[in-house]
Amino acid sequence: MPKRLSLELEREVRRLAARGHSQREIGSMIERSKHAVSNVLLREPRPPAATEWNPSPARLSLREREEIRGGLERGESYTAIARLIGRAASTVSREVAANGSRVGYQAWHAHQQAGTRARRPKRPKLAHAALAVQVTAWLEEWWSPELIALRLRIAFPDDSMMWVSHETIYQSLFVQGRGELRRELYRCLRSGRARRRPRSRLETRGTIPDMVMISERPAEVADRAVPGHWEGDLISGASNRSAVGTLVERTTRYLLLLHLPDGRSAEQVNEAMKRALTMLPDTLRRTITWDQGKEMLRHAQFTVDSGIQVYFCDPHSPWQRGSNENTNGLLRQYLPKGTDLSVHGAEDLARIARSLNDRPRKTLGAMTPSEKLTELLAMTA
Repeated sequence: MPKRLSLELEREVRRLAARGHSQREIGSMIERSKHAVSNVLLREPRPPAATEWNPSPARLSLREREEIRGGLERGESYTAIARLIGRAASTVSREVAANGSRVGYQAWHAHQQAGTRARRPKRPKLAHAALAVQVTAWLEEWWSPELIALRLRIAFPDDSMMWVSHETIYQSLFVQGRGELRRELYRCLRSGRARRRPRSRLETRGTIPDMVMISERPAEVADRAVPGHWEGDLISGASNRSAVGTLVERTTRYLLLLHLPDGRSAEQVNEAMKRALTMLPDTLRRTITWDQGKEMLRHAQFTVDSGIQVYFCDPHSPWQRGSNENTNGLLRQYLPKGTDLSVHGAEDLARIARSLNDRPRKTLGAMTPSEKLTELLAMTA
């Protein structure tokens, strides 16, 4: 017994017949025989099936697609058709372009394809084994989902199966029941949290004499076009009994870590900064922007000794050292809060700095800070 035409196809047959097309013409249009068309027209119309796709008002309905087909047959413009069905002209043009163009558009076929695309659940993108393995490997290297999504497109430019959005990665980790990635991988995220939640924090700092404020900083610092301008801070260990200094170059995001084995006093921070920065060429030693921490009480002496001007952020304004704040967040994956930072020697800090400087950054177009620094030094050589 021949297979009966689908409900959508039967509707299309009746619509075409009502417009005066012959059975032979209809058969040619729907790629069926004249006999199949005549069988449809001899039968009573079928009622809608219980399982028929019923799209939301935000999507085109079958009736609207039939109106689009009718408008195309009359040779009307997309704008005129859109006005008739109450949709945007771009909606009509995309619909037609995706389903056979003006010549080959079929309402029933377009509606069927739209229903297939909208069907849920879909096979998760991260169910692709090779993609899941690569994402897992980079998460275990403590790369962020946004960076992973960006790097995948660079590493696999011709393989869309190896592309995934950062939101899909987050949902796989956070949303119960997803399961494409191991649940415990959320610990590799910078936040270390298994769910999203807002957070806020304020800084409380002391007053430092003779501060030169960030508002007086040269304009070239703000646009990041010239390397050699740094942002600095201290990250503290358990009960503020230990600390590590951080210096981040604004243009390249290159990181220097300051070893402070004997404490965090102004004298000790000064000496650590001088040791780290005097090893660099003059083109990379221009300014430092710091918050108003007491470890910078001797900033004037540091400027005299090194020739590097220190500028201070406004109170409670960590965003004025955005590069440093972001890098400190990455650094906490290596030096967690609430731990004793004094157990990390100079060699440990050098290894951590190398790891972060070899880590691709989204803001650098997936280049690493080391690569960016090398590129800039080559340009200025």
